[in-house]
Amino acid sequence: MKKGIFLFLISFLFFMVPGHTSAQQKVPILIYHSIDEYKGHGSKELYVTPENFEKQMIYLKKNGFTLLTFERWQDIGKVNKPIFLTFDDGYKNNLTVYSIFQKLRDNKFKPAATFFIPADFIGRSNRLSAAELKMLSDSGMISIQSHTVTHPDLTKMSNIDYELKASRDKLQNITRKPVIALAYPYGNFNNKVVQETKKYYKYGLTTTPGPFLHKGVKDELFLLPRTYVKYSTTLEEFAKLVETDR
Repeated sequence: MKKGIFLFLISFLFFMVPGHTSAQQKVPILIYHSIDEYKGHGSKELYVTPENFEKQMIYLKKNGFTLLTFERWQDIGKVNKPIFLTFDDGYKNNLTVYSIFQKLRDNKFKPAATFFIPADFIGRSNRLSAAELKMLSDSGMISIQSHTVTHPDLTKMSNIDYELKASRDKLQNITRKPVIALAYPYGNFNNKVVQETKKYYKYGLTTTPGPFLHKGVKDELFLLPRTYVKYSTTLEEFAKLVETDR
């Protein structure tokens, strides 16, 4: 009898302690832009060198993280140490991400990332082409999602329907896969932007820092937070970003 009561108490405590349920799990969603050496153009902090990026991916591999895309959002409570890597603006240097993923991939580590693409930027001299986007999508490692058509501040537009629908449609025509997530340009959103986004997407991403924590609040899947990884981010700082309380 005593043994039965003991086992009951242990089971009760296991399920009551925060961190043992998927509802309490903190999920990092990281945001990158350029993966390249900084050559003096643009904001230096929006770059991460290939060397540092590879070290960060090796850290995730060695420490048992599961890299997910938004097609697998429902798996965050089913896998070990879920994390999302996102890349904004569709820079051609993001092909380095694919190369490093190919290098590190094995039977246990299945790297994956989401590229958020402004549809009108496709094919510019320093941006990914339609053929490259299709190749990345077909690899199974990169999910191609929307960053609107022209990358405007949606909160300052009276009619945002075109920016949301046309971007989705163009990207779907390229990849032949559903486009289900939108990264708000500049991270800017308001209630109107959220409500319009819900017409075309399942997820909306901000640049509000911090990990995702399911709270059951209204529209929380359209207010997803993301934390910047910067040029100056050390490996020790990176570890602190991803090793959230779980």
